[in-house]
Amino acid sequence: MKTTTRIFASLTLSLMTSSVLAAASPDEIAKLGTSLTPIGAERGANADGSIPEWTGGLTKSAGSVDAKGFLSNPFADEQPLFVITAQNAEQYRDKLNEGQLAMFKRYPETFKMKVYPSHRTVSMPQAIYDAARVSAANVKLVDGGNGLDGFAESRVFPFPIPKSGIEVVWNHLTRYKGGNVLRDSSNGFPQRNGEYTLVRMTDQVAFPSWLPDMTKDKAENTLLVFKSVTTAPARLAGNVLLVHDTLNQVKEARMAWQYNPGQRRVRRAPQVAYDSPGNNADGTRASDDFDMYNGAPDRYDWKLIGKKELYIPYNSYDLASPSLKYSDILKVGHVNQDLARYELHRVWVVEGTLKDGKRHVYAKRRFYIDEDSWTIAASELYDGRGQLWRVGQAMLMQEYNAQTPWYALEALYDLISGRYGVYGMINEEAKWIRFGVNASSNDYTPAALRTSGVR
Repeated sequence: MKTTTRIFASLTLSLMTSSVLAAASPDEIAKLGTSLTPIGAERGANADGSIPEWTGGLTKSAGSVDAKGFLSNPFADEQPLFVITAQNAEQYRDKLNEGQLAMFKRYPETFKMKVYPSHRTVSMPQAIYDAARVSAANVKLVDGGNGLDGFAESRVFPFPIPKSGIEVVWNHLTRYKGGNVLRDSSNGFPQRNGEYTLVRMTDQVAFPSWLPDMTKDKAENTLLVFKSVTTAPARLAGNVLLVHDTLNQVKEARMAWQYNPGQRRVRRAPQVAYDSPGNNADGTRASDDFDMYNGAPDRYDWKLIGKKELYIPYNSYDLASPSLKYSDILKVGHVNQDLARYELHRVWVVEGTLKDGKRHVYAKRRFYIDEDSWTIAASELYDGRGQLWRVGQAMLMQEYNAQTPWYALEALYDLISGRYGVYGMINEEAKWIRFGVNASSNDYTPAALRTSGVR
């Protein structure tokens, strides 16, 4: 990330001059990098040492990277400590969430969790750690928590020492993703009998900090710009989705456009938000389920439940292996759990309850956010009757060569229909994800969609 140092060069001065208006106290900020990790996790081990101390995470040379960019598994020789099944799940109930228990009940013969030794592998560039300190000193919530003030100088982890549920949600929404990202991937949607369809796409996401030609006034309220080009199957190839996400979507709503090659027209797409059907998801998720959760947080009251030690998907290198076919991953009912790895980690637990007078297909949603990366690792989504409807998992892994947390795939399970969706699989693609790519604001304009969608 050669631009990272340049972008955040002024952060130290900003921190020194803004302490009077600090969102966190100087004593709290002093904990970052000492008793807390630089982005706010508890640095120390848990009481029995089953969660180790954070000592800096994986280095950039933690494993090998092949010619296509695929990463080797630094923990390939490890064996599971134990396996949780429907038969012994009650023994581990205090380290499981409702969604996991529901999966054991829904698929008692096949769903299992192989639990391995815990490794705190998250590592990021020093400039990101510096930015988190600036965020702690400067950033405040505005408009009832729907926007951020003072975020323009740091642009990452606005609340490394959170005091409310909405602050934890904002940390997920703004977390570091390795700069501008380019990804070829596939989504799969198995039916109850295991048969599935695949959709392939090329996704690009870019951020104001890494778009040098973005004007200052445009960057002020921009969180990110995103473009997705569908490449297969043939009936969908050439469709393009463009999204401009704002930091305060109540003040300035998300802007979205779609290009259809059959019509050869670019149309505004205001429906690409909240609970509208997700793009390239075959009805298996809502728009704001992408990346486990995205978009405006204004329709929910967010309650911080606290912290919990939980078995979550972690260091999921096996699920990202290029030796796998998608058919090896997509099985009846759920992802192939023989390939999944779980570890004990501390998570923030946040619950969102739909506000009176607001509409969404999810009346309640509960998130479990990894303390080391601020990534939602698991979700529970409830319908209007209060019934647990969908269960989400992000199979987390550290992109050690790029110094950024990521995931091998996302999965969202419909407990009622028995269908599920898996998003962001890379295994059969020609290249692994590219981080820190150069980009221009001109790549993310409605006028550029026609060129992007040429078959």
